[in-house]
Amino acid sequence: MLLTNAKLATMDSSLTYGLLEDGAVWLEGESISWVGKSSDTPARAKSDAIIDCEGRLVTPGLVDCHTHIVFGGNRANEFEMRLNGASYEEVARAGGGIVSTVSATRAASEASLLVDALKRVDALIGEGVTTIEIKSGYGLDTSAELKMLRVAREIASQRMIDVKTSFLGAHAVPAEFSDRPDHYIDKICIPALNAAHREGLVDAVDGFCEGIAFQPEQIRRIFENATSMGLAVKLHAEQLSNLGAAQLAAEFSALSADHLEYANDVDAAAMADAGTIAVILPGAYYTLRETKQPPIDTFRKHKVAMALATDCNPGSSPITSLLLTMNMACTLFSMTPEEALRGATKNGALALGLKDRGAIAEGARADLAIWDVETPAELSYRIGFNPLHKRIYAGAVA
Repeated sequence: MLLTNAKLATMDSSLTYGLLEDGAVWLEGESISWVGKSSDTPARAKSDAIIDCEGRLVTPGLVDCHTHIVFGGNRANEFEMRLNGASYEEVARAGGGIVSTVSATRAASEASLLVDALKRVDALIGEGVTTIEIKSGYGLDTSAELKMLRVAREIASQRMIDVKTSFLGAHAVPAEFSDRPDHYIDKICIPALNAAHREGLVDAVDGFCEGIAFQPEQIRRIFENATSMGLAVKLHAEQLSNLGAAQLAAEFSALSADHLEYANDVDAAAMADAGTIAVILPGAYYTLRETKQPPIDTFRKHKVAMALATDCNPGSSPITSLLLTMNMACTLFSMTPEEALRGATKNGALALGLKDRGAIAEGARADLAIWDVETPAELSYRIGFNPLHKRIYAGAVA
């Protein structure tokens, strides 16, 4: 397949957006074989199927690198509680929050979880997303955690989208272990991780390091177990307070540390040294009506790469639009439109340990999005508007 007459946002860091006017992209199979000016297109590429982009913008396929998209039920009632004055922590300590979704998820069948998750995934696909990360963490026992991960794997067979899974057994302390978090980690969480790994259901391991969840030393035990099996790690860090989670993530060379509202200069320096991506999640900040912003300028100063994701979940970020997430990052956190697009493409891929996508370059995976816009900034500028013209997944229009 040959795409011609396109404005390419290649995400080459040597240029703004890596922008190439009147560009062309030649796809062979699932990979990009050549990128350049339309006038320089190799002769043999012209015999392939041709898509005339008519001057449209072409970007890498979008990557949503942090979601909790498989879950049962919803938490609209808690949304209402917060609007009536309850804080996120107050809702959680009253038995709401993550543990309320745990009950609904445990009770749901794999089939019903799949049906509901596909509706949310379809919304992301409709906005040009080609890779998505999906976490467990609403089961909090072995059978339910594995059930969630099986559903996540099944999504990839039901839709033309690449799914990467993260085991998040350390998401919350389940009610039955409310006064025994260490017992839960050692007797349930780690054995569940081992079982999921044996079934080939895990690509990475995550945790929620926070006062209402787990302490750094508890997360450390999980990470040590994960790394002993050769699994990458990532971490919900410094969302509501600073417990040293970002530095713990850096110590384990985590793929990413996510949220980071309370991260500081020392955290950013440690992440930069470790190559840990900062995943910015404006949907949770917006939904929870927080006031503490992630330290974007500090990440810039230390050259910490920033990714963006929806954090799609039923409680703190019920959003299924990565385009809206990009707008929020710019409007709420003063990220630039280029930082937002890079965060939803190249850096989003790196936050999943994927170096074969997120850019339009020779040898990269042929995941692309064609947009009815004149400039890349429009993708972050518009609100509630989807300008996707075509999505290409693994070299095929999808």
